[in-house]
Amino acid sequence: MSQSTEVEPSRTADQAVKDRISAKFAQVGPALVGLSDSLHDDPEIGWQEFRSSAAVAGVLADHGFRVEQPYLDLETAFRATFGTGDFTIGFLAEYDALPGLGHACGHNLISAMSVGAAIGLATVAEELGISVEVIGTPAEEGGGGKIELLERGAFTNLDFALMAHPAPVDVAEAQPFAVTHWHVEYTGRAAHAAAYPERGINANDAFLVAQVALGLLRQQLPKTVRVHGVMTNGGEAPNAIPAKTEGRWYVRAETTEELLEVEKRVIDCFEAGALATGASLSITPESKRYAEMRTDEDALEAYRANAIALGRNFDVDPVAATMNRASTDMGNVSQIVNAIHPYIGVGGEASNHQAAFAESCVGDEAERTLLDGATALAWTAADMAVQRG
Repeated sequence: MSQSTEVEPSRTADQAVKDRISAKFAQVGPALVGLSDSLHDDPEIGWQEFRSSAAVAGVLADHGFRVEQPYLDLETAFRATFGTGDFTIGFLAEYDALPGLGHACGHNLISAMSVGAAIGLATVAEELGISVEVIGTPAEEGGGGKIELLERGAFTNLDFALMAHPAPVDVAEAQPFAVTHWHVEYTGRAAHAAAYPERGINANDAFLVAQVALGLLRQQLPKTVRVHGVMTNGGEAPNAIPAKTEGRWYVRAETTEELLEVEKRVIDCFEAGALATGASLSITPESKRYAEMRTDEDALEAYRANAIALGRNFDVDPVAATMNRASTDMGNVSQIVNAIHPYIGVGGEASNHQAAFAESCVGDEAERTLLDGATALAWTAADMAVQRG
């Protein structure tokens, strides 16, 4: 609902309530680990998570949740509900994988943590006078699934939304960049590169000019801005002037307002490539803009205390902690709902979006992270239910 929910920061749920939540994890822990492992072994990319969303929703249905799937006409989204209280707490589940990298961002753990937290919290829902929801949110990796759900009316009935994200180390507060995702395409004219080069319009040269311009632009960009991307099609053969080149590019900034200003300068660089070569340019958004995060400070304080009580450590290497700057469509949800998005460490040297990180998201350490994350989220939600009075 609104961002103005008033709470009393000094109040927390009774330890007896938290103990009952923890006792539930002793029963459902194997099912949560099984869910996480099955998602990890069968990765599906954004908007194609048919088996993954069904598996996540299925575990909730097995534990008494009412499941609506598809949800709001999105085939791989779902909504699972439990309880009839007047204060509604929502856990968000992400389950899309990265193309070619599998679950190198740990969304298998995100789903299992959110499912576990919801099942644990459901055991005390009547006592706390709350309703519990899990919303399955597809296509976080650049597809903006939460934004699509948001615009169709999801989340607006929530009083509090939360999830935890795997990372190399524990960081309580997410500080993500706002981000734009673009598909960039140049169209030129094909020709034989040796016999008739004068007949061609080289779409690859257009991209080269644009990337040089972007490299120079970076000298004048503030430290709160990131511009980066890859070419996905650079031509077919060295003796054929490319008629088409394509790429995917992200522009990030501290705030949506700053992002809008930087976008114009980046577009100028791409237009320079078209102007210099005669190729035509097309820039198509791959999703709507991801916003910066608005963190509920009272919930953040509660999460940090609960995580420390479980043995988590926030005294970490600042470099390793910068994963909390990663962009997320949870930022858009946080603009209308009180929310937190903490990062929870899985150990190891690799950071997110590397193949080695996917390996860190299964095994003994990952299982401990899963149960700690589910417990900390459920305890924090219970604290928020008590604090709302």
